[in-house]
Amino acid sequence: MTGLVSFEAWAELAGDSPTSRTEWAAVVAAWSEPHRSYHDLAHLAAVLGLAGELGAGADLAAVRLAGWYHDVVYDPRSTDNEDVSAQRARAGLRGLVDEERAAEVERLVLLTAGHDAAPDDVNGAVLCDADLAVLAAPPEGYAAYASAVRAEYGHLSDEEFTAGRIAVLEQLLALPRLYRTAAAQPWTGAARANMTAELVLLRRRAGSS
Repeated sequence: MTGLVSFEAWAELAGDSPTSRTEWAAVVAAWSEPHRSYHDLAHLAAVLGLAGELGAGADLAAVRLAGWYHDVVYDPRSTDNEDVSAQRARAGLRGLVDEERAAEVERLVLLTAGHDAAPDDVNGAVLCDADLAVLAAPPEGYAAYASAVRAEYGHLSDEEFTAGRIAVLEQLLALPRLYRTAAAQPWTGAARANMTAELVLLRRRAGSS
């Protein structure tokens, strides 16, 4: 495996040891689960790459480690994935990084539940912006993302999924600032347009059901 999700990239953050190799393999296996249509290794690589682009002034090692763990536990039937992923990060990094770094990674993973980093939280802003970058994709890319998310929630009826997705989009659109890093600010218009268009379609669907 090469690139941003390779062991070499991981080892720059967590060292090269038998324990580190075992943890990397477990994390990669988690991201490779067959039910992941969007929250997969491609998403992980995208977040890690964008963290590097957006991370001026941030503790990039902490942000990238949080990127590795932010969706390491992803069960579409569960409502506490971020909490469990944060716990998984703390446990998995034990002995690989110091306690201060592990605590920061845990905090950052928890932030991705609401993507509401404080204005002065540089690390949180970088991680959240990288995670939400897909919202500003070109329309065809956004449509592919939305379709992949729907596939992950295949256990829900159309009515149940539509209601839940509307709630997610409304929460994101209600954020005072969708993107917080200076480099990501220009994405705001495209992201809001994509989400608003999807929301209109979903509300129509809900109204006609």
